[in-house]
This record gives sequence, structure tokens and C-alpha cells, in this order.
Amino acid sequence: MSELNRRRGIALLALAGLFLSTYLFLYALGYYGELACGAGGGCDLVQGSRWARFLGFPVAGWGVGWYVAVFGVSMLGTRDGIGAAGWIPRVLAVLALGGLAFTIYLTALELWVIHAICRWCVGSAVITLGIFLLTLPDFRAFSHFRVAKPQ
Repeated sequence: MSELNRRRGIALLALAGLFLSTYLFLYALGYYGELACGAGGGCDLVQGSRWARFLGFPVAGWGVGWYVAVFGVSMLGTRDGIGAAGWIPRVLAVLALGGLAFTIYLTALELWVIHAICRWCVGSAVITLGIFLLTLPDFRAFSHFRVAKPQ
């Protein structure tokens, strides 16, 4: 897959994640009485738990910000002239790794602390994993860093 197509794929996934996290964020702000969760209904339990906030802000709001950042950087990566900038793969790699780590943390909370699964959260986790997998080639941008040997 070409670098341009990978960036477009990342942008498309980030856009899907942005819509999903915006829905959850609006719920966290009180715009919906209950989430459309289907059978099982763990969404309200997860979103109503004390773990639905991180540093005093709704987790879904952090998701909105993260998806906006990933979308913006990946779209910059598709632009002529800017797309070849060396900082773009580094930023995408760091964003993807951070997003995946936070997703693993949140999923662990759902499974072992809250004991409920939010289908919207699972959807976001799948999107985040897809973004991470598409950014794997971007981790090569860090290969030229060398630790100086003490003399």
C-alpha cells in the first residue's frame, strides 16, 4: 500500500472515530437520555461509571481531540510538499501508540473493573487498532535515532 493511501486510510478511520466519539461526548454532556446500545446494554453502565472521566474530563472528549489530531496530521501527510515532512510519520506513530495504549487501559477497565462492555467503546477500540496498524511503517522514522555511546 502506498504511503498516500495509508494516510488516506488513517484519515478515513479517524473521521469514523470522530463521529463515534462525538456521539459519546454529547451523551456525556447530557444531550441524550440513554445510548443506543442494543441488547446487553452495558453502554450506560460504562459511560456512567467513575472511569468515564479522565483528569476531570469525559473520556469521549479526549477521544474527540485525539481523532481530530490524527485526522489533521494524516490529511497534512497527503498534501504535496508537506506530506514529505519528516515530522508527520513521527507524530502519527506517537499518536497511534498513545491511542492504542489508552484504549488497552480503557478496555481493561471495562473487562475487570466495571464488568460491562460498551459496544461504542469496542468500535472505537477497533478503529484505534486499525489506525495503529496503518501507522506501523511510520515507526521507521525513529530508526535513525542513535544513542551516543559513552566515551
